[in-house]
Amino acid sequence: MDKGWCKLTLALLVLLVSTNAEASFSYHMEDFIRAVKQIEDEDPGSDPATVLMRLRRAAGLNDAFIRHFLPDAQAASEMPTNLSEYFRKAVHHRVLEDFKEEGVVLTPDGTTVTVAPLLLGIEAGILKTKRQAHIHLTLAKDLGVSFRRHSSGTHYLGPDGCWNNVTSPQVFTLSSKPNLFTIAQINGRMDGMILGTEISANSSCLLKLSSLLKQYYSHQLDREGMDSAPRLISQRRRENFKLLVFPPRLMRKTMTTVELQQRLTGQPKMKMETKRKLRAVVKMAIKEFVHMYMDCPPIISRCMWGAEPYRGTPTSLSLPLPFLFIHHTHTPSEPCLTFEKCSADMRAMQRFHQEDRGWDDIGYSFVAGSDGYIYEGRGWDIQGAHTYGQNSKGYGVSFIGDYQTNLPSQHAMSLVRDQLASCAVNRGGLVSSYTLQGHRDVVSTTCPGDAFYKEISTWEHFGKVKTQKP
Repeated sequence: MDKGWCKLTLALLVLLVSTNAEASFSYHMEDFIRAVKQIEDEDPGSDPATVLMRLRRAAGLNDAFIRHFLPDAQAASEMPTNLSEYFRKAVHHRVLEDFKEEGVVLTPDGTTVTVAPLLLGIEAGILKTKRQAHIHLTLAKDLGVSFRRHSSGTHYLGPDGCWNNVTSPQVFTLSSKPNLFTIAQINGRMDGMILGTEISANSSCLLKLSSLLKQYYSHQLDREGMDSAPRLISQRRRENFKLLVFPPRLMRKTMTTVELQQRLTGQPKMKMETKRKLRAVVKMAIKEFVHMYMDCPPIISRCMWGAEPYRGTPTSLSLPLPFLFIHHTHTPSEPCLTFEKCSADMRAMQRFHQEDRGWDDIGYSFVAGSDGYIYEGRGWDIQGAHTYGQNSKGYGVSFIGDYQTNLPSQHAMSLVRDQLASCAVNRGGLVSSYTLQGHRDVVSTTCPGDAFYKEISTWEHFGKVKTQKP
């Protein structure tokens, strides 16, 4: 055979193998873990730090700031071409002009994370090269640089987005023009900081990278839901992060990191006036950060659970509202423990409300699962169809399950009682003196079940009003 044809055939085979290998992995965390395990299996003697360096090299994470804390990634061996391209796309973060966000993966709990800060935080925790390097590499660096570049913004964080497919995700599109940090970026930074801190403190029992990621992202809840779940899992992201970060400390770290970044890139020191303005911007942005990610509960958006469009013209609520109405779904009667099951329950309820009852949408404002998340119904601004005669006066929040004789999980109740309600007050959705009521307090019904009603009657803000007939 002609040598030219041999070379062409070989090149085509290499391209085909590379393309097929890349296509076999989606941008789901479970596939990402599978790809990492393939790297580990090809070199069984490699330790997690070596694997992480190879991932950094493939993704091009090796600028001067990163090298200040971590070894030069160019010292790591290259990956096979078929995996290198996959990891480059999975790890290298960017937002395209059409709002497509790359360098993100969908996790089993339904949240999306950027991979780069996750890996940087883990590597910094393993190596312990410099004190609190995982804080600088996961959060403080980009917070400071971004705030300095965009000091005129009124909102600094968001938005979220949706995948083209939650089973085999390939494309993630933001819901609107991005601000400084998308939701996925914040999630990835929180996870990197959490795992980096944990590893730094407990490096004696270090797992393989694939095992660590699987343990954190793929834990299966039992019937008790989050009440019996281990501490270090992705569903506890926000509560773990709150234990690690204090706003004043985060502000100091952010300012320090900006100055370090300038020094490493050869830029002149900031003038006092510039530093004063930056500090003011950082203070405002961190206030927004605390509200969104430390005070408010995690909320799964409509597009992520597969909502059908609203039918008709929605009615906007006149905020702030004076009431918060508590419901149980009754049907579905069992608590949902996974993103897949909770999403299916949300779709079933929306279908029932739209098709059987003829409503424009799912009736509830928000719904609490037992998987660690709140699910968006009609949301903060649109009037619901949950409490007859009172829909314009309050939010309707339902708990998936039948709570006539049993209670929702303590974790689910806390999400609503301690986080969603205070979040609503802080964002201007509820008045600070709002009244909390059960569905049965204003409509002739058994909802939210005898056992649960007895429980909510002990909650702060609980108060009765005269029952109305539907």
